[in-house]
Amino acid sequence: MLISPGRNVKHSDMHLLDMVHMGQGNDGKVYIISGNWDPKDSAFGILNTETPKDTRVFMTVAVDLVIAGIREPVRFVIETKAKIFPQNERFWYINKKPLQEKFHLKLKEVESTDGDEAAYEVVSIISQTEKDRKKANLSLNISPTKNIPEDVKTPNGDESSDPDEPIMSGSGSVSKEITDEELLKAWGDTLKVWHQNLALRPKQVHQLCRKGIPEALRGEVWQLLAGCQDSKDMFEAFRILITKDSVSEDVIMRDINRTFPAHDYFRETGGLGQDALYKISKAYSVYDEEIGYCQGLSFLAAGLVLHMPEEQAFAVLVKIMFDYGLRDLFKNSFDDLHLKFYQLERLMQDQLSDLYEHFMELRLEAHMYASQWFLTLFTAKFPLFMVFHIMDVFLSEGMNTIFHVALALLKSNRKELLALDFEGILKYFRVQLPKKYRSEENARELLTTAVSWKISSKKLKKYEKEYMSIKEAQMQQEDPIERYERENKRLMEANMRLEQENDDLAHELVTSKIQLRSDLDAMEARTFESEDKADALAKELLSTKTDLVELEEEKKRLETESAQLKDMCRRELEKLDQESSRNNAIIAEYKQICTQLSERLEKQASASKIDLAKIKEVISGCDRCTKLANTDTQLKSMDTSMTISDGADPNQVLDATKQIRELELELAQTKLALVESECKTQDLTHQLNAALTELQASKNTWFQKTFNSIKEAAAKRDPKERDSKDHKEKERENKERKESMT
Repeated sequence: MLISPGRNVKHSDMHLLDMVHMGQGNDGKVYIISGNWDPKDSAFGILNTETPKDTRVFMTVAVDLVIAGIREPVRFVIETKAKIFPQNERFWYINKKPLQEKFHLKLKEVESTDGDEAAYEVVSIISQTEKDRKKANLSLNISPTKNIPEDVKTPNGDESSDPDEPIMSGSGSVSKEITDEELLKAWGDTLKVWHQNLALRPKQVHQLCRKGIPEALRGEVWQLLAGCQDSKDMFEAFRILITKDSVSEDVIMRDINRTFPAHDYFRETGGLGQDALYKISKAYSVYDEEIGYCQGLSFLAAGLVLHMPEEQAFAVLVKIMFDYGLRDLFKNSFDDLHLKFYQLERLMQDQLSDLYEHFMELRLEAHMYASQWFLTLFTAKFPLFMVFHIMDVFLSEGMNTIFHVALALLKSNRKELLALDFEGILKYFRVQLPKKYRSEENARELLTTAVSWKISSKKLKKYEKEYMSIKEAQMQQEDPIERYERENKRLMEANMRLEQENDDLAHELVTSKIQLRSDLDAMEARTFESEDKADALAKELLSTKTDLVELEEEKKRLETESAQLKDMCRRELEKLDQESSRNNAIIAEYKQICTQLSERLEKQASASKIDLAKIKEVISGCDRCTKLANTDTQLKSMDTSMTISDGADPNQVLDATKQIRELELELAQTKLALVESECKTQDLTHQLNAALTELQASKNTWFQKTFNSIKEAAAKRDPKERDSKDHKEKERENKERKESMT
């Protein structure tokens, strides 16, 4: 196995790969060769460099096979395009379509040196791709899908300036710029009316389509003309159909590579355009099992997909095939198509008699030049501007548009065709005729001639009856055995098709039953699960209701207890307030009494000192009285201070006595202050307990605590009363002592 970047590589420039495996596959029908190559090798630098956007690189892969009977190894070479993604690319894709190539090997028998086996040498080896490149002609065979030859070709390659080369399909450009403002305005007004009632086509649409639909509006108007502007069922069917297998996939893959090669959107192999054509063609081949995929269908799909998304293009294609009758041309061995050919020739005979006679002399029949016109709606050869304008008229007026355009083409090129022979006419139809309408002016003139041509339905019906009469006459003249064999063959094919359809339907039925059974089981499982959840929720609801009733009863009980507790607290607080007021009054009286006693004591002491001084002054002249006074004073001092020593100073005794009285008075005042602070503390305690009681009234556990706090508050009154009694006793003793001293 060898590999090399580029194409048309010399054999000596190929790079040998390390073989990993070679041998027959599991089914024994294929021979598998695999090898590894290192992209970091300098020789493969091109294949390890990111490919610029919208470009590709080429690579060549070759295999040297040693075949028994051939002296030298045979090299098979495949050239392909490649795209190298960046290393950090996350959304790169691998084309699902395998690269296939068919080789034609021509051998020559030579004398064998062994004499036992035949020996050959290679004369030539050519790939199918090379053979296709050498063919410039497009031959669209009108055979059914199930028997499609492989030599049907569509022009490929770049447009050539050679006058003998036909133009490629998809050539020409259509501008979206609006040059006719009046036409655009007319279409705008028409679409507004049309959208109000989609079932009723406005009358002016017929004439507007003959003038041509603006490119920017074609996608919308084509769907409206076909009546599939909102085919949601068809859109959904398309998404399902593209996932199914089709027996025509190989033919489709081969055909889309030859569809509109001149258009950039379809030029890239495996690109978006070809992928869209593949999906639409595959979906239709599965959708229409009777006809399947018809060669040339991809040209019509390409014209549609340039104006609308894939699913909408598929819906319009189905409408064209079924409602417009295009699929009838492919049925019953193309009987309806041959009828169209006969009608075209009869129209030529009536309206272009000289050209008809010329064709008859040359034995040139309509199917030799008009097959593509009917089967592809002129999309396979002519420039896009003309193709789209024909589609405008076709979707508006129907199948007879093909007759109008065909007669206009024949009439416009009448002189040239009359001057040519058989081969020249066929070449003219293939090469010169499409090139003539690359000019938009010529294309418009042709369509003007086409829509002005009068073709009556009665005349076409007449031609149809003539054709049927001719067919019947031919069948009567035909050998009955051949006719029966042909009819038998047709019936057998129909029977096989019906059996295949029956098998497919049976398979779908079994699949549907299995799917329904699976869905039913899943639904039953979900039902059981839902019932279990419902039972659990019902039990939970019942439990919640029971808890709610209990909580409501508990709430009522707590509210009752709270009300009782509030009443009790209110009564106790009122009682405590009364006692506090009484105690405050008593304390105030005590303070007043103490003040009065202190003032009285001070006055008496001052008066006593004055009286004593006066007495001493009076008796100072009498020695006897003086002695008696001194003796009496000493006796009194001894009575009042028993603990003082005999040698103590009388002034010190008086000072000590005075200090004792002051201390006793200060003690009494301190006790009064203590009683006042205890009363304030008791009031604050009551207020705190009341607040706590109101905040936690709903809790039963606080009831006992509050009650205990009330008891404690009541108990605190006893020490105060005892202090008051002690104070009174002390006051009485002080009073008696003062009186005795006085």
